[in-house]
Amino acid sequence: MSWELSAGRPSRGANLKVMPPGRRDLDLLPKAHLHLHFTGSLDVPTLAELAREQGIPMADFLVDEDPLTVPLTARGWWRFQRSYDIARHAVVSEQAMRRVVRTAAHNDAIQGSRRTEIQVDPTSYAPYVGGIINALEIVLNEARLASQAEHIQLGVIVAASRTRHPMEARVLARLAARHGGEAPGGVIGFGLSNDESEGDTAEFGPAFRIARKAGLPGVPHAGETCGAEHIAVVLDTLHPTRIGHGVHAADDPVLLHRIVEAGIALEINPASNVCLGVYPDTASVPLRTLVDAGAQIALGADDPLLFLSGLNDQYRIAREVHGFSDAELAELARSSIRASFASDADKRTWLAEVDAWLAAEPVGLLEASA
Repeated sequence: MSWELSAGRPSRGANLKVMPPGRRDLDLLPKAHLHLHFTGSLDVPTLAELAREQGIPMADFLVDEDPLTVPLTARGWWRFQRSYDIARHAVVSEQAMRRVVRTAAHNDAIQGSRRTEIQVDPTSYAPYVGGIINALEIVLNEARLASQAEHIQLGVIVAASRTRHPMEARVLARLAARHGGEAPGGVIGFGLSNDESEGDTAEFGPAFRIARKAGLPGVPHAGETCGAEHIAVVLDTLHPTRIGHGVHAADDPVLLHRIVEAGIALEINPASNVCLGVYPDTASVPLRTLVDAGAQIALGADDPLLFLSGLNDQYRIAREVHGFSDAELAELARSSIRASFASDADKRTWLAEVDAWLAAEPVGLLEASA
């Protein structure tokens, strides 16, 4: 499937598109995908099929040709979260959960991802499979199977929600710690997601301490819908290894320098930023500012189902909108691999593959829609 950039955001293209000579195929660029939500990782045809299988009518706006776009307001966030919840109504069985994992692995593998770290809150699926332990173990088991079938490493991050009580986050941290281990098949990190304006960040500190004590790095969301000051609070209270989004670090040079010096990676999701009203268009996303400051960046798709924009579309935005050369795109891919929680040996293998991609002779490529 090809994508074209229109009005600052990705939209589906129906025609053949010729890649200008001198550009390498982004599908062949080895990379890691580090910011991907569970149900949001689905594609539209799979969601529609799951809904039919469950006998659930699916909202037209979730299966049409237009990405979800909302304003950066409380009402806009509510609409986004409500859309996600509607889609999640189709994921109400073990088989549906396994289908989500398989779809994520397949779609990322064909886009060149060597490692995908998918984020899940098992409490959202627990009522349908006998509890949060069963929900997590289903995801972990399918991650093992899908990794083998799709030739991709699939890691699982357990994430708590800011909209729930911090005690629940501690329960999830203990569950994550109990299942911690190498990917595929073990929990590799602990996150905190949902509306950044909700909850007291410091109250989630104990949950992150539980995770850290078990060797699980923290990957909370921060600095997307809230500003740089929110990132500073997260740094001080949750001590993250990576930050989900963190794009507003570009607004505060002192904070950005702190992040760079600490080696904290930022999971940047350009299309998501536009669809959620954070920036008016992809040209306004400060990707170049962050890269030029030395930040470690991992491009991600966030919720491809809602925003109709996959992993490689973020690299296309970097190329087409921000003017990144193939050498710079290769460095973004390297950055994503280094920021992953993969083993050092695997990272060395994939980094060598990035070098090979860049060393290959560029050619004009013909991309066709599926």
